[in-house]
Amino acid sequence: MDLVAGDARDVVLALSVDDTAAFSDPDRFAAHLPLGGGLDPTWLDLFSEAVRSVTGGGEPADFLDARSELDGTNGATERIVERVDPDWIGAVAAVPDDLTGALAGRWIELLEQELGLLPREEKPWIRDLAARIVAFCRSATGARDVVFAWGF
Repeated sequence: MDLVAGDARDVVLALSVDDTAAFSDPDRFAAHLPLGGGLDPTWLDLFSEAVRSVTGGGEPADFLDARSELDGTNGATERIVERVDPDWIGAVAAVPDDLTGALAGRWIELLEQELGLLPREEKPWIRDLAARIVAFCRSATGARDVVFAWGF
């Protein structure tokens, strides 16, 4: 599972030849955030809710609602490839630095409400991931496309 900022056609090309290492090339892609295969996409809906909670705003929309099908990808790759709404990226990018700790804490609370108590050793990487998602969105702001690619 990856978030990639750049030209969607280049993302699909890299995925179709299984060259995800290309996502690290800053000349081709503005930003890349590998999310790994263990993260459920619904966790990003809870992340969106956490952003709304700590900022007191109505944005971003749930991640599920901020994705749209990317035309022309049927059969090009074994992953589902979707475009992420720039408004979602912008809302996450706007989270102030002094709220990232609260954002991570709220996200963990929401995950625990959904999944049950998380082991203590899981929480540091979730806190780190929250900060990395915000950083990715800041780097991705203004990119031609932001793509969410994931397997099932």
